[in-house]
Amino acid sequence: MTLKSVYLSMENSIELKALIRKNAHLFWYSKESEKENLPLPVVVEFFLNYANQEDIKSLFNIAGIEKVAEIFFTQINMWEHRSNYLPVMQNFFTLYFKKYVPQYS
Repeated sequence: MTLKSVYLSMENSIELKALIRKNAHLFWYSKESEKENLPLPVVVEFFLNYANQEDIKSLFNIAGIEKVAEIFFTQINMWEHRSNYLPVMQNFFTLYFKKYVPQYS
């Protein structure tokens, strides 16, 4: 999977759009009319960096923890020396996904 394929291949589900609406403040820089259609990798990045635990769990339930982990590891491996993840969040989710998503353990 490439990030480009994720950006191009998926329209957000009704459930994901509702979760984005609930957390619209995370995407303050986006126009209101565009927030619900943000690509999943953008949603994952902002949720893992800034959302609360319950909303992250909701993201895992909607998108699938395996898909979120795949996007996360693709992003951090693609950017090696520069990541948009906060260092503490990158460390936490690296450990978390390695524990709870078998293909990354």
